[in-house]
Amino acid sequence: MNNQALLVLTLAMESAMLISFCTLFYQLLKQQGRILLRLDDLEQGLMSRVDGKGSRTELATTELSVGTPFPSFSGLDLSGRRVRMEDLAGRRLLLVHWSVECSFCAAIGKDLALLEDAFTKQRAQLVLFGHGEATSNRKQARQLGLKSPILLATDGSKALEVFNDFGTPAAYLLDEQGRVAHHLVVGSDEVLTLARQVAAETNRKRLPGERSLAESRIERNGLKAGTQAPGFRLPDLSGRTVSLEDYRGRKLLLVFTDPHCGPCDQIAPELARLHRQHQANGLALVMVGRGDADENRKKARKNEFDFPVVLQKNWELSKQYGIFATPVAFLIDEAGVISCDVAIGADSILELAKGNLRVMDHSSVGTSLSF
Repeated sequence: MNNQALLVLTLAMESAMLISFCTLFYQLLKQQGRILLRLDDLEQGLMSRVDGKGSRTELATTELSVGTPFPSFSGLDLSGRRVRMEDLAGRRLLLVHWSVECSFCAAIGKDLALLEDAFTKQRAQLVLFGHGEATSNRKQARQLGLKSPILLATDGSKALEVFNDFGTPAAYLLDEQGRVAHHLVVGSDEVLTLARQVAAETNRKRLPGERSLAESRIERNGLKAGTQAPGFRLPDLSGRTVSLEDYRGRKLLLVFTDPHCGPCDQIAPELARLHRQHQANGLALVMVGRGDADENRKKARKNEFDFPVVLQKNWELSKQYGIFATPVAFLIDEAGVISCDVAIGADSILELAKGNLRVMDHSSVGTSLSF
């Protein structure tokens, strides 16, 4: 083959490669464009639900109002058995929009599983409207310990249409007559808080004049700054009684946790470290645990807590402080007054603790704090 023919062949091969590359690049641009458009749609939908601080704002008009009958539903559970809304009549229903691919769902799955027995005692039922294949849902249910019905969503499901605009997880609470008993909650924290409220109610026989959960006047968002902190006398892990009065004249960070709470496990070593390093700075710390004493004791040993861990029965002290969630914390001043609104979640609690230490540091000459 002469040089001219070789040159022509080389140019032809390069042209073919260039055309193939351009074609592939064009396809990638089209795909990228579709992804960006979808992300933009999702962002616009999210911004209509959540403000810049991540708080729940007014949701779309498709949200069902309290008192509205919930659409009748029917679906196959993971064993292939058909479950109808009528089969669950006479019980309150916590209906959760669920996805096996949703990390926020997985994060609260074990907590929901631990509440299932309490739901049964309260004549309530957890029902998950799931997405995805039965096999993957069955595997996840085993891993999380969930025994409640998981009904796989179908395109024609009226119940699914109710959740279409709100993503996963989201939940409605229905009363015994199938009516919406609590406004829609969106997000893992709100869904788990509502589930814990349902599980914590101790008397399901309504007394004359008793209000429903949706109508209740009980504070559920935490006592506000400036409120006198409710006193307590609770046993610690060694059986010694600890009271709020023991800390009069000192600032106190009161942290509510649960041994089965993932974010509580996340914050535990940080709280232990902060207390060891800065306990001489005047900020005391008391942790309020729920559940079994041995489980709380194991957690305290693991993280080498050198501050008191007291035990509350069910939600007895949480109820007085107006919030049914963990982890949360209140900063109580020297006079026993709540000095900041409740801190919810690991990041907010650490920010509250460190911010208070920094304030104290600025008032103390020569003190150096590191985090």
